[in-house]
Amino acid sequence: MTYRRTRSIAALALLPALTLPAACGSPVATEPTPPTETALAAVTSKAGAARDELAREIDDLFVKEGLGETRAVLLMVDGKIAAERYGAGYDAETRFISWSMAKTITAVAVGLLVADGRLSLDTPAPVAMWQRPGDPRAEITLEHLLQMRSGLDHTEAGDPPYDSSEVRMLFLDGRGDMARWAKEQPLEAEPGERFEYSSNTTVILADIIARALTDSEDPEARRSAVADFLQERLFGPLGMTSMVPEFDASGTLIGGSLMHASARDYAKFGEFLRAGGETPNGEPLVPSGWVEQMITPSPASVHYGFQIWLNRPDPALEEGQHPLFPDRAPASLFSLIGHMGQYVLVSPDQKVTLVRLGHSTSAERPPMLQEAADVIALYPEAGE
Repeated sequence: MTYRRTRSIAALALLPALTLPAACGSPVATEPTPPTETALAAVTSKAGAARDELAREIDDLFVKEGLGETRAVLLMVDGKIAAERYGAGYDAETRFISWSMAKTITAVAVGLLVADGRLSLDTPAPVAMWQRPGDPRAEITLEHLLQMRSGLDHTEAGDPPYDSSEVRMLFLDGRGDMARWAKEQPLEAEPGERFEYSSNTTVILADIIARALTDSEDPEARRSAVADFLQERLFGPLGMTSMVPEFDASGTLIGGSLMHASARDYAKFGEFLRAGGETPNGEPLVPSGWVEQMITPSPASVHYGFQIWLNRPDPALEEGQHPLFPDRAPASLFSLIGHMGQYVLVSPDQKVTLVRLGHSTSAERPPMLQEAADVIALYPEAGE
């Protein structure tokens, strides 16, 4: 496979160089530059890879030009912290904005309610305004929403930006009751027919969560019901003590984009998914098979599951358009991805979770992601 060949070539490049006689006229090869003390300090005794090599790869994420600003990197290998580093002004206590990484947390909350019998995947989504006679939106299921194939007229990016459904919902005419605004939009395609990534869709899911937990329309009651549920059923058991979810004025969780947490807590969530939905102590938090369903490709997009991105090759995408790197890591790798370069990359076959948080433009993200792929490539698949 391509990623194996790439890793082998990289490994050969790090072998001690041979110094050729000057008479040959060939350039003299040199040893790799030793990592700086700052780079070495980021690597723990649980690295699971050559210390200098790992230190250099993580250092590249912070110092290479053209990647944007890396503010935090945390690498977990086989359940232990292998490396941890922060940019100036940030540390282990800093809460970083999730942006769209929040979507995956919302999907896990849905799974908890499915397990409780309060929600069902394949029946019409419990949205009252869609159940009126003759409304074609009644065909939308919870699974359609989770897989971003509802068919609703939600356009994530607009030109100009204020034409974006996301911007209108978050900051303009929809901001007072985001879920209502998102639910009111008409269909532009048959439910289930096509993939269209949408933060509005996740806010609808967040509203469904609130309504499954309380009948109250009082914003504070809705906020409390969802916040308590997340704390008791997810954040608390995982030890995610820094989590701060945001809510709109109607009490709906802004589950598509606005949660805040430390790099360590994002890593804990990634590890929870890597373990198939279990705590570090082996306690299952979601039903058996829910995480497997989350990382199963959607019928409308092989590189997307239940509110999570998959490292599956997708022939429907143009070159350079894949959000991950299927040529450089196992197809089993999956990722939370947030605006401006927030990533929790999880590779179960390599027992690796890599968190990268920061600020990268659309042009800076692809090369930055390749540097993250270099870190993951240091670790073999299980059984290799």
